[in-house]
Amino acid sequence: MSELLQLVEAMGVFLAAVATFVAWLGRSLLPWLPGGLWCAWWLWCVNWKHAWPILARGGWIVVALLTFVSALAWSGVFPSSCPCLGFPLKNFWWQLGACTTLVLVALFCGWAQGRLGLTPAGVTFDPPEHHEEHGHDHHATTHGGHH
Repeated sequence: MSELLQLVEAMGVFLAAVATFVAWLGRSLLPWLPGGLWCAWWLWCVNWKHAWPILARGGWIVVALLTFVSALAWSGVFPSSCPCLGFPLKNFWWQLGACTTLVLVALFCGWAQGRLGLTPAGVTFDPPEHHEEHGHDHHATTHGGHH
């Protein structure tokens, strides 16, 4: 019986160690979750085969303006300096750098998607086609004539 108690005690110690490790892993990886989700979206949800030609035809101007306006709004909502690079960056400039970094990461994901062949499956919002020749007469034979 003492061997069973030792086994149960060892399992308890093991489970406590696993719980401690999982908690540490969660605390370590949680700050990286938004960046990982950002990369996952641009890598697996955006079809860059369609996006690159749009950007080349002038869509890059829209992206640049949205980046600038996002940084401008962010700096107005949360005005602060940031000692990000070892010296204080003034308000608006660090937000512009952060927004530009997000855009550059998205573009890198598009480049990686093309190099790795990770084009996502196409999605259509059109309703499924309805076949008119498919009548309801077959119900009479399959359900014994009951409707």
